[in-house]
Amino acid sequence: MDIIKMFSKELEQEAQTTRKMLERVPNDKYDWQPHPKSMTIKRLATHIAELPGWVTMALTTDELDFANNPYQPVNINNTEELLAYFEESLADGRASLAQATEEPLTQPWTLRNGDEIYSTSPKHEVIRMAFSQIIHHRAQLGVYLRLLNIPIPGSYGPSADEMNF
Repeated sequence: MDIIKMFSKELEQEAQTTRKMLERVPNDKYDWQPHPKSMTIKRLATHIAELPGWVTMALTTDELDFANNPYQPVNINNTEELLAYFEESLADGRASLAQATEEPLTQPWTLRNGDEIYSTSPKHEVIRMAFSQIIHHRAQLGVYLRLLNIPIPGSYGPSADEMNF
């Protein structure tokens, strides 16, 4: 079975639901957060939008070292910018998969902060983790939207707000 084709198909499927969620983020709530320990909706949505780009990072690098590359999220100020950023990140991940071969997928990729290694995994597991992160954070965004009384789109079936598949 061709894992690149499987990843490409999954990226496209998840993009449909992710797009529906991101387009519902209200422009006037970008600083809102449900709890002081929670991310703002802006930070959460921006992180979701950037995650398809992790496919490219996994395929074209051998590590991410926060000591040398401190996390600097893109400054998104409205839903139009958010969706454009998501589409850019999605196109990047899509193009990287289109050019990829399976050989490097078993090579190690490391997440670190200087000498502290958080994890070392095969590149295919990093891509899988990026997809899982999209799904996980998208679910968090669904809770945020529900708390703001914004209808939630269905993901893998209907939602309480949209009963169609």
